[in-house]
Amino acid sequence: IRGHGIPEAIEAILLGRSRLDVKVAILKPLSSAIAIGTGGPFGAEGPIIMTGGAIGSLIAQGLPVSDNERKTLLVAGAAAGMTTVFGTPIAAIMLAVELLLFEWTPRSFIPVAAAAIVADVERTAIGLPSPLFPFHGTVAITLGGLGCWILVGLLSGLLSGVLTRLVYACEDLFLKLPIHWMWWPALGGLVVGIGGYFEPRALGVGYDVIGDLLSNRLATDVVLALIICKAVMWVVALGSGTSGGVLAPLLMMGAALGVLVGPLLPGSQPGLWPLVFMAATLGGMMRAPIMSVMFALELTQDVNALLPLLIASAVAYGFTVMTMPRSILTEKISRRGHHIYREYGIDPLERHIVSEVMSREIVTIDGESSIADALQRHFGADQRHRAFPVIVGARFIGMIDRDALTKGMQHAGVERVADLFGANVPAMALPDENCRIIAMRLAVHGLERLPVVSDPQSRRLVGLIARSDLIKPSLAIGDEEHTSERFFELPLDAARSRFRSLTGSARKDAGEDPSHE
Repeated sequence: IRGHGIPEAIEAILLGRSRLDVKVAILKPLSSAIAIGTGGPFGAEGPIIMTGGAIGSLIAQGLPVSDNERKTLLVAGAAAGMTTVFGTPIAAIMLAVELLLFEWTPRSFIPVAAAAIVADVERTAIGLPSPLFPFHGTVAITLGGLGCWILVGLLSGLLSGVLTRLVYACEDLFLKLPIHWMWWPALGGLVVGIGGYFEPRALGVGYDVIGDLLSNRLATDVVLALIICKAVMWVVALGSGTSGGVLAPLLMMGAALGVLVGPLLPGSQPGLWPLVFMAATLGGMMRAPIMSVMFALELTQDVNALLPLLIASAVAYGFTVMTMPRSILTEKISRRGHHIYREYGIDPLERHIVSEVMSREIVTIDGESSIADALQRHFGADQRHRAFPVIVGARFIGMIDRDALTKGMQHAGVERVADLFGANVPAMALPDENCRIIAMRLAVHGLERLPVVSDPQSRRLVGLIARSDLIKPSLAIGDEEHTSERFFELPLDAARSRFRSLTGSARKDAGEDPSHE
């Protein structure tokens, strides 16, 4: 239950078959409530996301479901938990897609969306406020504004990178202490108490302070003290292993930076800059730019801010990707020896079907032939394959190898190759199946090749697909990624080519070597 929850949820999904212990569902909210309620500089969202995920996982563990279905229920609980805290169902769904699901499919998206929607309905029914930080401002769409939004993204990305490095540097310092790790949160609490003495606004979740920052109701010196104290308290307390979330502190520090820098930026209302900084800092630090944009829009319901939010979050995301190998969410998992790859792409095997990559040149064994003849003809010194398809008439009945034929010769009364096959349906492939399904089928059955039949009833053999054939889609993707081509010349390029042609001809007429140009 230590830490802020989301890395633990990711680790459970990818490495723990989406199974969370009942202790997590009980102790995570309890420990977080005590830590935050006594002034810890955390948000409640991370622990609630972890708690909702634990509830979803526990429900799934009582049902006969697969690992993928259990993952979906875990993430559905996490999305419902985030929606309950902030009233942001769309952002919760995007958080699930960008950070937890590791896929985008109807089987996962629809249950997660349903959970977030139901949580938002329940949240409204019990009277929780929505939006949490109402704000309405105007935005001037100008080239100067575009430059400012890019600058905001760079500054927010820099803040994200600094905070991430400080958190894990602090964790490393705690690891070097000559005391038991049980005492680390006590030291973190001491730092929190000292920081809270100098700046009480930095204690606790601070949703009211975030509202004051967005409304520009705090003086500059107060905001400066707030961001320094909040950063130090949060970094040390989180590095000590205290249970608490990261979203609310990031929102506060990003908004505070916006209040400090906003007066220097022209073109928009002062209250806009804390909102844009807040979203960009969140998107850069968590590597979830779409989630951060929707999060800010749902928290404030200020649609006018969409364009600056999108630009700043995208720039912050790009900045952190180029300057840091991992995010604050995946660094902890990486330190435990597990690399998390979070960039989505279409599997090349999904993009191609069997008929596009299969071999149509088939060497078959006639099922009516004798076993001795089949051994001599196909398994002699020039044997081409380990196994061959067997057909009776035009119907495929199975694959046969040397060992099966040799064992068949030892049985009395068995003469034909077809006599070695029973009524079981052999493993096959269809021409219109995608290659990913075939790769899975080959792996499950431990096969190297599959016969391709026109349909399951007639079983007319039309080809063979082997493991080596499944490399072809990846080669096509490699060409798309690395082969650079130009399909027309720019005017300057055409003029340069013409000039070189003319000078080369002139040198050739003069008896010179054009290659010395």
